Amino acid sequence: TYVFLGDGCMMEGVSHEACSLAGTLGLGKLIAFYDDNGISIDGHVEGWFTDDTPKRFEAYGWHVIRAVDGHDAAAIKAAIEAAKAETKKPTLIITKTTIGFGSPNKQGSHDCHGSPLGLEEVALVRKTLGWEYEPFVVPADVYEGWDAKAKGAAAEQSWNDKFIAYKSAHPELAAEFDRRVIKGDLPADFAAKAEAFIAESQAKGEKIASRKASQNSIAAFVPLLPELLGGSADLAGSNLTLVKTSKGITAEDASGNYLYYGVREFGMSAIMNGISAHGGFIPYGATFLMFQQYAANAVRMSALMKLRNIFVYTHDSIGQGEDGPTHQPIEVLGSLRMTPNLDTWRPADAAEAAASWKAAIERKTGPTALVFSRQNLDHIARTGAQVADISRGGYILVDSVGEPEAILIATGSEVGVTVKAAEALKAKGRSVRVVSMPSTSVFDRQDAAYKESVLPISVGARVAVETAHVDYWYKYVGFDGRVVGMTTFGESAPGPALLEHFGFTVDNIVSTVEELLED
Repeated sequence: TYVFLGDGCMMEGVSHEACSLAGTLGLGKLIAFYDDNGISIDGHVEGWFTDDTPKRFEAYGWHVIRAVDGHDAAAIKAAIEAAKAETKKPTLIITKTTIGFGSPNKQGSHDCHGSPLGLEEVALVRKTLGWEYEPFVVPADVYEGWDAKAKGAAAEQSWNDKFIAYKSAHPELAAEFDRRVIKGDLPADFAAKAEAFIAESQAKGEKIASRKASQNSIAAFVPLLPELLGGSADLAGSNLTLVKTSKGITAEDASGNYLYYGVREFGMSAIMNGISAHGGFIPYGATFLMFQQYAANAVRMSALMKLRNIFVYTHDSIGQGEDGPTHQPIEVLGSLRMTPNLDTWRPADAAEAAASWKAAIERKTGPTALVFSRQNLDHIARTGAQVADISRGGYILVDSVGEPEAILIATGSEVGVTVKAAEALKAKGRSVRVVSMPSTSVFDRQDAAYKESVLPISVGARVAVETAHVDYWYKYVGFDGRVVGMTTFGESAPGPALLEHFGFTVDNIVSTVEELLED
């Protein structure tokens, strides 16, 4: 695996996270080129970057090859061969280069970092380099030297021939390689076994935290899927991502299925991107939901690149209590949901947690964020049809006789209290519906008829309930609707006290609905 780094990359904190872990794990097949030209956008880096980079990487446990002439192909090739010879450590090849090489007036300066040279300077570069050809004219010998079609076709044919021989000698392993790496398919019986586990989770009726329900799902699915590669950013005991079949990956033994990432949320998320892009694995990595913001760029890139990642986030609300507002996410759910091509699930109980894991594993076209609670959640009664409809992202959980006067929409830990509020409203003679919406993006992709059946346009009185910022929910309740949610940061107090303080109670939800109907 080859990686290219610049001065800016070395300044970014994520380079420390990833390179430190690479050294610890002894990734001998990792070769990184550092383009050491001493320039960043603002100018010469001496004013803001004076690290001794070789010593830094040696301290990580890397093999460092210093001062390679980055303009000398033979020197670079020799460095690559030396790097390949080192199999116990990753290698950093430090190539000394001149930015804008050949430009008489701009080389070695930030003037050519992100700006065109200009026609006059380009003409001077041609003269300096002895390049006599017109723009877009490539000499035949140069073209042939860089034309990789024939070499690529030969390499592909060689690989195909080797795989045919491998398939003959090891048919079962070859079939597994074809399924996991080439096609990215799941085992043929996975869907049926996953649905059986969802039904079992519903039947058990356990009152557990959704993070515990997530762990139960991992325990059920890991034995079925050798491609599941887990991990946590030093929070395995809190995220509950370790199961009996988890085996840690170390420098001495890479046969495991679990990476201890250490306190490296950003690095973890970026590393997952690399693993997913490589293929053959479905990575899942966990941290607290609040810490997602530190890793947000990597999660965004995962969505942009349509990578098959599963981001697991626990401790999802003010319900976690005493850790206080620094650890209580208010704005994060909205940010996740507004990220294109990222499916976000916030399950209400064990059955929804199992269904969300199934959806995340089966999804090939992008990443999924699974958001779980710290506190125990009530079990929700459902029919078989309702269990099946969890996969649609939003569904009718409690319905009225005839068209409802009002619709209550809730997610995650707030579904239970919303159902109780609906019961109280019905006892007062009100006709209400409760919609559980664990994944808004999945619900939004349903056909118009289904969405109309769940949220009929004729019912304008709508209330959303979630321990997150209120703004996101107005797309579902309308400007005339109400949201029982958060508009401030949380506080440090026991979780139940905070939920009551911020209005996540039966009484407040009931009064909110009644006021809306009276208006």
